[in-house]
Amino acid sequence: MAAFLSTQNVICHAAVYTLAEQSDDLIGRLQEISITGDDTLLDIARRYDLGYNEIVAANPDVDPWLPGEGMRIVVPSYFIFPSVPRNGIIINLAEMRLYYFPPSGEDAKVMTYPIGIGQEGWSTPLGVTYVTEKIVAPAWTVPDSILEEYQRDGVPMPKIMPPGPENPLGELALRLEMPGFLIHGTNKPFGVGRRISHGCIRMYPEDIEDLFQHVPVGTRVWIVDQPYKIGKHNNALMLEAHDPIIEPGRQTNNNLNQIISTVGSITDTAQKILVSDNALQVALRHTGIPTQISEIAAHDAGANGWVLQLGAFAELNNAVRLAEKVEALDLTVAIRARVNDGYCHVLVGPFETQAIVMVTKEQLLHHTGIEGKLLPANRYGLMSECIP
Repeated sequence: MAAFLSTQNVICHAAVYTLAEQSDDLIGRLQEISITGDDTLLDIARRYDLGYNEIVAANPDVDPWLPGEGMRIVVPSYFIFPSVPRNGIIINLAEMRLYYFPPSGEDAKVMTYPIGIGQEGWSTPLGVTYVTEKIVAPAWTVPDSILEEYQRDGVPMPKIMPPGPENPLGELALRLEMPGFLIHGTNKPFGVGRRISHGCIRMYPEDIEDLFQHVPVGTRVWIVDQPYKIGKHNNALMLEAHDPIIEPGRQTNNNLNQIISTVGSITDTAQKILVSDNALQVALRHTGIPTQISEIAAHDAGANGWVLQLGAFAELNNAVRLAEKVEALDLTVAIRARVNDGYCHVLVGPFETQAIVMVTKEQLLHHTGIEGKLLPANRYGLMSECIP
């Protein structure tokens, strides 16, 4: 149930969540507010640390510029994690949102911020990279291709734009290992939540200031394009759907079929058609709001036996190499991906009793040097095949 609030009585902060308080794949909450004064949806978006795309998708029947005083607005501060290992920075282009998982400490946290991304013809590249430099008051060395664009439009532009209010990089920037690409602030905050940059990642000035002070050089950055995300919340499967990025000459990344296949593989046969139909109905609305698509039956721990977890790997090849060593010992081994986890888990078993597991655990420790972790087999009921 969404909370109903008035914008006059709300003080909003950057979205920071303690993971110890989050037992599933979702963070945040859905809210409703009442428009006051001359607020636009862009004003509401920035106040609640959302992008233009998020606030408009969640309120498709509301005029973003003239919503009207007293209009009730959905604030979609409710997110499913992208299916990527949860460490460092994760940028999901389709939802135009950045997640930062700081190095593990006493209180594991995640910070999340809206972003602007590359416009048509200047797509932000996908892949894994790293933060190589933190820059205060960055100067902008304008690429020749952009200089030519400005010249065609009759707009004067220096080759190097010094720091200042006219500099589109804002006051702070994180340089990436990908040549020419930055995560930076902006002098045009209305571009957050839009495809408006020349490939870099734009953030609200207050958000890049917050991120900048927490991120060390060397932080890994995952840039993915996942318009459809699935996750577990209590005993329910949830789906979050965004408009896929369409780029002429570039294949659109539509991972919906993969999501539906995963849902089918982790629910019982009687549910598969119903769940898939529900998933499609949610996806076609593209509201960006996590929506329940299926119930998950609860099971008693140990009811289906026990497994040994030998490791969880970000790279499938590493999981395969370990699994091959286990197979050589004539043991049953599987490589599975937990829903929305992003890691490939190497599991041995299942075994009927804990006594058998403990014998096998000693055997594996002797031959592989790895001390397996004993877990109920039902712990891994929500899993599918790992995809390279």
